[in-house]
Amino acid sequence: MQNIEIKQATKNDVPVILSFIKRLAEYEKLSYQVTATEQKLEKSLFSEKPDAEVLLAYLKNEPVAIAIFFHNYSTFLAQKGLYLEDLFVLEEYRNKGIGKKLLQYLAQLAVQRNCGRFEWSVLDWNAPAINFYKSIGAKIKPEWLTTQLTGKALSDFAKLK
Repeated sequence: MQNIEIKQATKNDVPVILSFIKRLAEYEKLSYQVTATEQKLEKSLFSEKPDAEVLLAYLKNEPVAIAIFFHNYSTFLAQKGLYLEDLFVLEEYRNKGIGKKLLQYLAQLAVQRNCGRFEWSVLDWNAPAINFYKSIGAKIKPEWLTTQLTGKALSDFAKLK
């Protein structure tokens, strides 16, 4: 697909970013978990020290895909990495190379920023994504399980002394 333009999101894109987040959550059947608001996104993404960065892919000046990413750190490599939190392409634009173009852009960014690795997670039921990631040479690491504390569990555990 030719005319895809990838741009770093700006504060003016916050409504578009939130719209993509909600559509991704709907696709993943996780809409009930979304507590993001435009105000929270503006503060976390466009403050002096942003928590993450956002890329938007445009086709004919219309946003059709999003990638949200941040840096993590590998103690084994003693080097930062690039972690892709979310990649979402609108359904009507899937299988047209847009996701691949965003991933290649991020891979180039990781190399430019001297990252030791570029990684992300995928839901175990998302066979089209898993097959696509394997086709570009990504390794699925079944021996690693994602672990998280959120909400009440996080605040309760933090109170332990």
